[in-house]
Amino acid sequence: MKVIVLGAGVVGVTSAYQLAKAGHEVIVVDRQPGPALETSFGNAGEVSFGYCSPWAAPGIPLKAMKWLFMEHAPLILRPKLDMAMLSWMFKMLANCTTDRYALNKSRMLRLADYSRTSLAAVREETGLAYDERMQGTLQLFRTQDQLDASAKDVKALAADGIPYEVLDPEGCIRVEPALRHVREKIVGGLLTPKDETGDCFKFTNALAEKAAALGVQFQYGTTIKGFDIEGGRVRGIVTDGAPVRGDAVVVALGSYSPLLLKQVGISLPVYPVKGYSLTIPITDASRAPESTVMDETYKIAITRLGDRIRVGGMAEISGYTNDLGLARRRTLEHSVTDLFPGGDVSQALFWSGLRPMTPDGTPVIGPTKVQGLFLNTGHGTLGWTMSCGSARVISDIVSGRKAEIDATDLAISRYA
Repeated sequence: MKVIVLGAGVVGVTSAYQLAKAGHEVIVVDRQPGPALETSFGNAGEVSFGYCSPWAAPGIPLKAMKWLFMEHAPLILRPKLDMAMLSWMFKMLANCTTDRYALNKSRMLRLADYSRTSLAAVREETGLAYDERMQGTLQLFRTQDQLDASAKDVKALAADGIPYEVLDPEGCIRVEPALRHVREKIVGGLLTPKDETGDCFKFTNALAEKAAALGVQFQYGTTIKGFDIEGGRVRGIVTDGAPVRGDAVVVALGSYSPLLLKQVGISLPVYPVKGYSLTIPITDASRAPESTVMDETYKIAITRLGDRIRVGGMAEISGYTNDLGLARRRTLEHSVTDLFPGGDVSQALFWSGLRPMTPDGTPVIGPTKVQGLFLNTGHGTLGWTMSCGSARVISDIVSGRKAEIDATDLAISRYA
């Protein structure tokens, strides 16, 4: 079967790789000149199999109101007359209940844990190197209230059998020795030791080469205009060049997926939530992180990537904009220099990307009402984390096989 994958980010490339392994003829189409040049380019670098939670959680509406007035706010809202934005926000608020949080987190942990083993398998069979480390994620709490509130996450981790460790300040320093310089600023932490780190851009480019060796074709610099549908079945795509014909199409276009899908009457509740990052050269390794530290106060991840520190976070709801606000840069600099002043922020690369968020936090993976048209999108901040597992799930579904994990509640039909 000839399968067209739309999008050459980490989700699209891993999907293409798994589909090629399954024996399909695969072509990847993307508007950029190469792989991983949008949201996959400068993400936080954390592969968070355990630190994996929906943003829609009990107490978030109240916290959001407080964040809007913080100088270094983790949430920035720029309201506009946009029905898609308003609809998405109302749906997200509806998921901020204890029951919905537990259900959504369980779905996410199931897929993330599957992705952990899937990434390990890809690494073993390809030998890829991407500044990877397997030293876990430390969720760092600066206040007792934050530590107390982590109990709901501990409960969910325990229920799904995900390893974790609740740490006091000395335990945090044992995991991240550079924190000894700021001992007075922390009250504790939550360690998920199975988490990893790595450069998503390096990984995606290296895997694209492996996929090409399996016969995958990459058609870059091509704008996707729409679908070619005959008799309720997809037959290919329409582009700004020649049409591309195929037997199946997998949409992995991140935040841009709903814009294309609405042409065929599919309403996908995905909305862009902009994140920012700094990539900082390390000047003093003794004051740099060993793995990923999630600064819970600012919702910012500080990650070691080889000889660099990647600082990523914040959630800006402002539509399809990629401007670089200096206030956002100051927040990233404040978090990292407050905890790990081991890099030269004056030499940092400042970047922003659009995360494709669903209102319940869970990605959308599976078939649609159009025969032959499949989705693998809506991963939010966890595209890098969930990419390899999502790719295996969609490859099985496209191939007509039963996925190795329960994927029924990952499909778009859950929003019907």
